Amino acid sequence: MAKKSKPDAATLPDQAPESWKLRLYVAGMTPRAVAAFNNLKKLCDEYLEDCYDIEVVDLLQKPKLAAGDQIIAVPTLVRRLPPPMKKIIGDLSNEERVLVGLDLRPVQKKRRPL
Repeated sequence: MAKKSKPDAATLPDQAPESWKLRLYVAGMTPRAVAAFNNLKKLCDEYLEDCYDIEVVDLLQKPKLAAGDQIIAVPTLVRRLPPPMKKIIGDLSNEERVLVGLDLRPVQKKRRPL
């Protein structure tokens, strides 16, 4: 059985970051916030291995931090490093959407039928 290959820093598009800085904004530890964190952790472990740092910001405890990254919905994931900054809103359960949103996988163009 073939082993699933993981991209390394050299295969990621246009960048080989030392470390990815990710900030997950939540409003309390709701089931949706917990799901977003678990989904993010799983994807980071699989695709970034030890090259990431996740900061969870609970806006119920620190509401002023929402203005800095212009957070309008929760949960929201903000990729702070590597630039450019990217945002993904939701529980991060759609793996393909998250990977494309973080630039971990290039967008697959749909082929037109002949």
